[in-house]
Amino acid sequence: MLKNKLQKYRLILASGSPRRQQFFKDLELDFEIRLKEIEEIFPLELKAEEITNYLAKLKANAFEGEIKENEILVTSDTIVWHKNKALGKPKDAQDAFDILKSLSNSTHEVITSVCFKSKIKSTVIHEITKVTFNELSDQAIRYYIENYKPFDKAGAYGIQEWIGFVGVSKIEGSYANVMGMPTDKVFEYLNTLP
Repeated sequence: MLKNKLQKYRLILASGSPRRQQFFKDLELDFEIRLKEIEEIFPLELKAEEITNYLAKLKANAFEGEIKENEILVTSDTIVWHKNKALGKPKDAQDAFDILKSLSNSTHEVITSVCFKSKIKSTVIHEITKVTFNELSDQAIRYYIENYKPFDKAGAYGIQEWIGFVGVSKIEGSYANVMGMPTDKVFEYLNTLP
């Protein structure tokens, strides 16, 4: 459906995330992957979606001057926002343990921003999903880290994995967003292109 509409465009996904790449495949989009190493540093005064908006734009701006007439570059960033603090990807197993322990028996927000950049303009959208965890035992947290190694995931977990099945008691908002991309909003935006 959307594939036909986008025939005159070349869609470029600037993400090494296997989940985001799978989302694009599942949306039946033709796309290519272009990657650049970006240092994901943001001004400390930024809060919540200001952080992900900033980082999604930062990733897109790395391609400035390289985007051709009919190309649309898509970049994205996800954080877990908890107790007024951004939780990114864990540095190691201890960090992952500490992060999951802090998320245990509480509600946090998963925030994803997506930047669509063409030769002439940039548009950023974002989505916020609230996720509530049951109390997680130290044993369950250790089991998850050892067996699933969630070091490439913001907040040290993947909702689509074991920990999501046993630990998440409630979710308000987009499930796909928690996995790293608000697919409904991406679909909606791409559908508005002329």
